[in-house]
Amino acid sequence: MQDFIDQAEKNEVPLLNKGKCQFCGADYDRGIFDCMENYNNGIELLDFNNPDHLVPRFLSVDSHALQHPEIHGRWSNHFHLTRLNLILEEKVKWDYKISPLLSNYLNEYKLNRPNEFLLPPKPLERGNITAKDLVKATTDDECVELIKSWTEEVYNAWNANHSIVSQIAKGFLSSTMKNRNVDH
Repeated sequence: MQDFIDQAEKNEVPLLNKGKCQFCGADYDRGIFDCMENYNNGIELLDFNNPDHLVPRFLSVDSHALQHPEIHGRWSNHFHLTRLNLILEEKVKWDYKISPLLSNYLNEYKLNRPNEFLLPPKPLERGNITAKDLVKATTDDECVELIKSWTEEVYNAWNANHSIVSQIAKGFLSSTMKNRNVDH
């Protein structure tokens, strides 16, 4: 993964280093720089050895990436939004083995659609919950519920792109996952 500063520069997006995060609105002193630095603080209650916390981990990664698309490659949006569709709509119980399969599927998918672009919602309109809000959780279960709410907000904010990622998800399920025992 490219450094977020390099990616923002490639996307011609100036990064602000004072005040709130310019993308998600989280209340920080150094904007996106604090937001990126502190992202993991919000999920430290999650026990990653607990299999029930695996999906919330993926949800948090996708939610954070989709609130900050300007600092990621444009196909990153396809990956994260499609994964959310697969988890939320198609009820796929995600695990680490499936991510590279989706990535490979998207690599083939984009060969025939080099100009396809998911239009992100405007900055600060990608859900009100941010990674910083996760530090308010005091228990494991609270953190998981907050991540689920955050994910729903972010996913719904990207609703203009749902038809595209729904088609991608269905194609992925039928071509890649048909021979794999998937819990969905």
